[in-house]
Amino acid sequence: MRYVVAVAETNSFTRAAERCLVVQSALSHQIARLEQELGAKLFERTTRRVRLTPAGAAFLPAARQCLEAAERAAVEVAAAVGEVRGRLSVGLIPSVAAVDIPGALRDYRQRYPQVRISLRVGASDDLVEQVKQRAIEVAFLGLPTTVRPEGVSCRELARDRLVAVVAPDHPLADEPAIDLRRLSSEVFVDLPAKTAGRAQSDLAFSAAGLTRDVAFEVTNADFLARLVGQGLGVAMLPAAYVAQLSGVTTIEVVDAPARVEYIIWSPDSRTPAATAFLRVLGVPDAEAAV
Repeated sequence: MRYVVAVAETNSFTRAAERCLVVQSALSHQIARLEQELGAKLFERTTRRVRLTPAGAAFLPAARQCLEAAERAAVEVAAAVGEVRGRLSVGLIPSVAAVDIPGALRDYRQRYPQVRISLRVGASDDLVEQVKQRAIEVAFLGLPTTVRPEGVSCRELARDRLVAVVAPDHPLADEPAIDLRRLSSEVFVDLPAKTAGRAQSDLAFSAAGLTRDVAFEVTNADFLARLVGQGLGVAMLPAAYVAQLSGVTTIEVVDAPARVEYIIWSPDSRTPAATAFLRVLGVPDAEAAV
């Protein structure tokens, strides 16, 4: 099954053999034996390409599920004898400030070196859905104070106010503080519309009866700050996150909105690797957190 999945994902017997660390003849032989046992060809092979047959396309999802189940079984056995291994998938927004993610991963890696970790950066709304679908196990979000994650277990990590961020030579750079009305006349660089990060600012300006011009939409907060530094517009970002940036000037906004940072995880089940990560982060009673 592992060989079939590798061939399907690489479209090559040669690359699949390299991935599986076996010689190509052995991989081809094992797949041929499986095809004989199943009574159907799984792949069509030509001199130019390899592709799944209809039978292979039907077999592939079940093969993946079996491999995942086997891996979970091995992980659970290891956990039963006190060893944490397997995989951990973590999602995060680019502007996480409440937790030192690299530091937490360093501590986690030192304690559990057998775990393989993947990080996915995305918008808060998307991360919530991925946790619900179990595509990722733990995620770090930033949401407006009027919104709370639904359908997942969560714990509030911190609250922070947004501040204005401008280029060092911007006319507002020397101001100690401004309000949303003064800021609304500026051209903005912001996160994409309808994302949770963008909603914090949109709701604040709307509540104040103000409109603004968002000329640039950027998915990455670091690159957003770089555009601001070049004088292409101003932005509003969490104060704790802005403290990590260079090449921009920060201004207090007296009527600025706030955001809440959360950590979330699946309420149904967690792998030993995810449970251990929550423990490293100081969330040992994760089952009781809501």
